Amino acid sequence: MRLDRVWLTDFRGYQAAEIPFASGLTAVIGRNGAGKTSILEAIGWLATLGSFRGAPNEAMVRQGATAAYIRAEVARDDERIHLLEAELPVRGRSRLQLDRKRVARARDVLGHLRVVVFTPDDLELVKGGPGGRRRLLDDLLVQLHPRYERLRSDVERVLRQRNALLKQAGGRLGPEVVATLDVWDLKLAESGAELAAARAELTTELAPLVASAYDQLAGTGSAVDLVIRPSWEGDLGAALRDARQEDVRRAVTTVGPHRDDLEIGLRGMPARLHGSQGEQRCLTLALRLAAREVIEARTGTGPLLLLDDVLSELDAGRAHALLAMLPATQTVITSAGGVPSGTRPDLVVEIVDGEVRVA
Repeated sequence: MRLDRVWLTDFRGYQAAEIPFASGLTAVIGRNGAGKTSILEAIGWLATLGSFRGAPNEAMVRQGATAAYIRAEVARDDERIHLLEAELPVRGRSRLQLDRKRVARARDVLGHLRVVVFTPDDLELVKGGPGGRRRLLDDLLVQLHPRYERLRSDVERVLRQRNALLKQAGGRLGPEVVATLDVWDLKLAESGAELAAARAELTTELAPLVASAYDQLAGTGSAVDLVIRPSWEGDLGAALRDARQEDVRRAVTTVGPHRDDLEIGLRGMPARLHGSQGEQRCLTLALRLAAREVIEARTGTGPLLLLDDVLSELDAGRAHALLAMLPATQTVITSAGGVPSGTRPDLVVEIVDGEVRVA
């Protein structure tokens, strides 16, 4: 898989832009606020159908426009060139095309482009709440197989419906509420348990890879643990029934995969509480490097690496270690201070006043 070119129209600050990419390392340089991260965000959106910044579609539309457009040429392993296109309207659902043909299902596009993104905000994966860690696992599952996008959507849809019913119940568990809850609980028990099992299997696969990557980055032999902690024990359907009175009282679903957490331990202690910032930074990088290895192992193709000003956040030793660990995979790196030290880009793209220039 290789990304050859991206076109942006009314995306973030770009009215129109065309960005080429080398098959090896492309360095995108420009001052802070120039729009470097926006380019990576557009690439990431095509790969995952969502912003790695957590932004809604309307936030990515240039001010005054009604929709943003992302187009990309991607070469698959057989060297056939595919055109991926996305329209992100201010209102309504995004629309997708593959080779100029409208696709009705998102999973028909997923898998044509796979990415692993490193950003300075990744520190929140360790320091922040469980939502970011759940999203890390779910986004990786979607890249491994499109069916997980449908599974994730099913879980989110059922949770919305169940929570809406709980709010409408007004704290009372009448016969109609019970009957409808039975329906939603059955659906959530099925799809939620499947998603939880997929997360658990993925965590087992990630754990030794994260530990190995951390040791190489940090230069130490510190023990790293990854454990998925579900919000229930045993059968999810039974747990939902047991929690029903509490759910009605609080008007929210209190157990399910939306309450799971990926716990990250360092030397037997929670890393978010007991790790230094340098150790936490190494853990986030190790998580991303491990995700890259899993994608390559399961799909047979290394993903595109997107490094958003990451080297500036690391000391010289860890920056050197990260560069040494990067595989011979197509990589895009951004920098506000010129070409990053220690890199030899095959192509340099400069962003000046919203204009893309190839150096």
